Amino acid sequence: MNMFFGSRLKGMPPKLVSDDGKNIVIRPLAYVAETDLERWAAHRQFPIIPCTLCGSQDNLQRVQMKKMLREWERQYPGRLDNIFTAMGNITLSHLMDRRHYPFTTLKTTGVVNPEGDRAFDEDEEDNCATPAAQPIRIHRDD
Repeated sequence: MNMFFGSRLKGMPPKLVSDDGKNIVIRPLAYVAETDLERWAAHRQFPIIPCTLCGSQDNLQRVQMKKMLREWERQYPGRLDNIFTAMGNITLSHLMDRRHYPFTTLKTTGVVNPEGDRAFDEDEEDNCATPAAQPIRIHRDD
């Protein structure tokens, strides 16, 4: 949502300090896929409480994004897991935020940086590779 509608690359992590600095927000189910949560809620017959704040209304940007991402996942299984994993696997030197990387003062050193990024990563032969880290999945026994 932030990237498409707010021109920002950010997400809501599993634990963060609120903007006013007074509270810590903990999202205990952050690593559980939304579809798994929906199936579990239906299985347990949890009531759905109407809410005008959570983006459940038709035609909101959140609803449209959810449709787009689910269609993308249907066409290319594993893509949502890749996006999720990428949010915790950042290479700042390959983004464009001058506040987080000193582009204006970059100089060559002539020395290989073992921590540096390569022009082609080892896993780029298979662009559809499953990420090394996988989100936790809930499996039902019914």
